[in-house]
Amino acid sequence: MSNVDILGSRPTVSLVLPCFNEAKNLPAVFAKIPSIVTEVIFVDGGSHDGSVEVARALRPNIVVLGQEAPGKGLALTIGLLAATSSIVVMADTDCSTDLDELESFVAALMDGADLAKGTRHLPPGGSDDFTRIRLLGNWILVRFVNLLFKTRWTDLAYGYAAFWTDTVRAIGLGEIRDLQHEVNAGTSRRPQIYGHGFEIETLMFCRTAHFGYTVAEVPSHEHLRVHGGSNLNALRDGLRVLHCIFQERFSRTAARMRATTTLADRMAARVAQSSVPTSPAEYPMADPSSPV
Repeated sequence: MSNVDILGSRPTVSLVLPCFNEAKNLPAVFAKIPSIVTEVIFVDGGSHDGSVEVARALRPNIVVLGQEAPGKGLALTIGLLAATSSIVVMADTDCSTDLDELESFVAALMDGADLAKGTRHLPPGGSDDFTRIRLLGNWILVRFVNLLFKTRWTDLAYGYAAFWTDTVRAIGLGEIRDLQHEVNAGTSRRPQIYGHGFEIETLMFCRTAHFGYTVAEVPSHEHLRVHGGSNLNALRDGLRVLHCIFQERFSRTAARMRATTTLADRMAARVAQSSVPTSPAEYPMADPSSPV
């Protein structure tokens, strides 16, 4: 992976895997985790099919975390904020995201991006799981984002992405994680709190762009899940994503949120610490209403 070696050091990489009843899929997912991953964080949403036990058997040094409230969004924020590596990657546990592509995401970060997000609309990317309504919905939503945030993205609500850990901690995800105590996890499997559902990818991508960070798109191929059914509802979750776009664009003042460092400064700091794992406590949580 020459892009990493150009900068003189190989970064540590955490992989965040949210899970709810994916025991049958885990062996195939774990078999593809590349050797550059130094930490695997498994966030379980209350699985009752033995997913946690399977994960521990497959990777004994795995970090297993739980969540008090339901929702993929909460699972991802818990995992992302717990990462101790220089880079953190989020992927799915249903075999839809191809971990053979992970090094391409890391390379995009090393080439100078704050966030590398997957796209199914640039070659050789694609999707085996797009229904007509999902394809149309994604087409509409990504154009809303490009108009409102002045981006030029080709894809939006796709859960395969990689961040520098300092970027994760600068965009205010702590506020999403800390809402978990307001939800009774026993009442419903559907997330009720903003940011706890499938809108989480849109929230993170829009917020990163709004804060003035650099976003790169990485071609990725989405595969069909192997076992089980999806929890995604195209209409219901599409409306949550639409609400998220307007929430992130109009409820925050971009001038107060802009990064106070340049990309060159951020990259220099990252290279300096890229081979040294960092404790979450060393990164103070950003106040989303204050300058980054």
